[in-house]
Amino acid sequence: MSDKKIKYSEAQMLIRKPVSEVFNAFIDPKKTKHFWFTKASGKLEVGKAITWEWEMYNFSTKVVPKKILTDKKIAIEWFTTELPTTVDFDFKTLSDGFTFVSIKHYGFNQTGDELLEAIKDSTGGFTIVLAGLKAYLEHNINLNLILDKFPKELMQHGN
Repeated sequence: MSDKKIKYSEAQMLIRKPVSEVFNAFIDPKKTKHFWFTKASGKLEVGKAITWEWEMYNFSTKVVPKKILTDKKIAIEWFTTELPTTVDFDFKTLSDGFTFVSIKHYGFNQTGDELLEAIKDSTGGFTIVLAGLKAYLEHNINLNLILDKFPKELMQHGN
């Protein structure tokens, strides 16, 4: 079995909106900023390096879309460490016109406890992203999930 098949995180969620609206929420940073990062250097386009920013954490990362199949799939290389990992966003239209989103993150180079920690962090992070997406698209609510994940007071004290 290849590492790609066993060393990955996965999160998924039903979103009660049409696939085109859900797909576009990940492509267009004007929408994405309501449930994930706060700023982006542009829309996702194949081969175009984009910077995503989380201004409240003074953190940014580069992503490079490798494949975009409208309303079906977005595959990106994510440069959060020295070696990029891959994130696949898959979109499936259900019979009621709703969308099932699955996010798989793989290509981790860690081993042992470090690998387990990376997969745990990734799974939790993408679960929060999908919960925020659901609240935003279905109810037009920004739950501030990313902001509230790491409260400033706790981070300043090293907790």
